[in-house]
Amino acid sequence: MQKKKRRILKRVLWSVVLVIVIAIGGTLAWTQIGVMPAEKGPLAEARANPSITIDDTSEGIVLSPADGVSETGLVFIPGAKVDPWAYVAILQDVAAEGTTVVITRPWLNLAFFDLRGLDTFTSAAPDIDEWGVGGHSLGGVRACQLAEDADALVLFGSYCATDLSDADLGVLSLAGSEDLLSTPEKIAGARHLLPAGAELVEIEGASHASFGDYGPQSGDGTPTISAEEMRATVTELLVPFTQIPPR
Repeated sequence: MQKKKRRILKRVLWSVVLVIVIAIGGTLAWTQIGVMPAEKGPLAEARANPSITIDDTSEGIVLSPADGVSETGLVFIPGAKVDPWAYVAILQDVAAEGTTVVITRPWLNLAFFDLRGLDTFTSAAPDIDEWGVGGHSLGGVRACQLAEDADALVLFGSYCATDLSDADLGVLSLAGSEDLLSTPEKIAGARHLLPAGAELVEIEGASHASFGDYGPQSGDGTPTISAEEMRATVTELLVPFTQIPPR
């Protein structure tokens, strides 16, 4: 009777282990399937931009002004299962104007799985003292969690799940009128979690995928703004903010 109980217990334990292994394996597989790659054209144009340097480092993809003069930095976290290189083109002009940009590579392509602190990424440019943190979509949610260690927060088609209403930092939140994933309504609905001085801007014609260069995204709206116009608009809004973030 005792042996029979031990056999049953052993089978139960092995079944539990098997379920855990399958669950972990399935999760790992899911994080690697359907990753949205960077579009080759915009990336090639950014690589050819003489006003910036692009370095592929352990901290992330680092965009720096070609003259080496940079007093502020921005750590930028990609959206879920989006190739980090997809944000190089839209952020290149921000770097060209004097802000060093570090685009992170989230663990397993999902920002929530990446538990590294902000200093892991700011170490790419140790001479810079003023750092903002930002992100797109799920990357923005993670950026909110790191924002208390930063001087500013930038959100692309995203909103916080963390209460930063009492935080002493500047916030620039960009929404897209055609974004059907992080809709302007959802972003406005989470406004109370941001500091009183946070600036919310809705970009007319922008979809969720307009904030990067990785092609259409399932469930998103159809953009009516061109990639060139989007890049110019984001640059116009982001450059003055990253250089002197309002509080």
